[in-house]
Amino acid sequence: MSSEVTHGTSGAQLAVSGPPSAVQTAKPAGSLSAVLAGLVGLAGLFVLWWLATAVLPAPDSLARQFSPVQALQSLVQMVRDPELFWHVAVSLKRVLVGLVLALLIGVPLGLLIGLWRKAEATLSPSFQFLRMISPLSWMPIAVMVLGVGDAPVYFLLTFAAVWPIVLNTSAGVRQLDPAWLQLASSLAATRWETLWRVTLPGIVGHVLTGTRLAVGIVWIVLVPCEMLGVSAGLGYFILDTRDRMAYSELMALVIVIGILGFLLDYALRKLCQRWAVRY
Repeated sequence: MSSEVTHGTSGAQLAVSGPPSAVQTAKPAGSLSAVLAGLVGLAGLFVLWWLATAVLPAPDSLARQFSPVQALQSLVQMVRDPELFWHVAVSLKRVLVGLVLALLIGVPLGLLIGLWRKAEATLSPSFQFLRMISPLSWMPIAVMVLGVGDAPVYFLLTFAAVWPIVLNTSAGVRQLDPAWLQLASSLAATRWETLWRVTLPGIVGHVLTGTRLAVGIVWIVLVPCEMLGVSAGLGYFILDTRDRMAYSELMALVIVIGILGFLLDYALRKLCQRWAVRY
């Protein structure tokens, strides 16, 4: 059963993959021109930052403490201090836990909605309602119910990440090639075998896309969530720099958050592209 279904599935995939010429003529996303265009955009952003903080403000303005020169100097000093890496590690751990919990909840719910129309009709209005509520709106409730510490942070990150995973998983189920399911049925596959051999492999790309979207949302929500009485993390570190009025360090942390978020998105984007090319 398993070898035949796998072989048939591959054939169905090859049948709908399109002409080879379309794949061969596609330009790589990471071409030199695209990289140069991205660097030009970053340079323009840096110039705007420099003008807004080092040129246009008055000499005694507070904005000058956020200038690129001071921020980069503070960044160099912070990189030499292991404290920064400790806060980064704590934040990344929270992101990982939130994503794992969101996947454990979101993928089964997405499968349920995609496979069972009655479940979709019953659950979709509630999910759409909850999805439109900002995760940060739950912060006071999370603290009152779960207390301070990591627990409310995990809850808020999971709540933020679960919706794109649910929606993309259910969309992937609906877009499965019917030929795959017919092939499994003709081979007398059970529902469990069809789920594991056909449905789940066929929706991995959609789950990865949902995970990438979830990472973007979680990374934005993370910093305010880490202001809920925790003693470590990038959000806590930003509050600490504000309280110490170390504004150049605060701006350096903003740069660190942007770089880490970019790297996380880049890694997931490459993973999605590799999966699409492979399958």
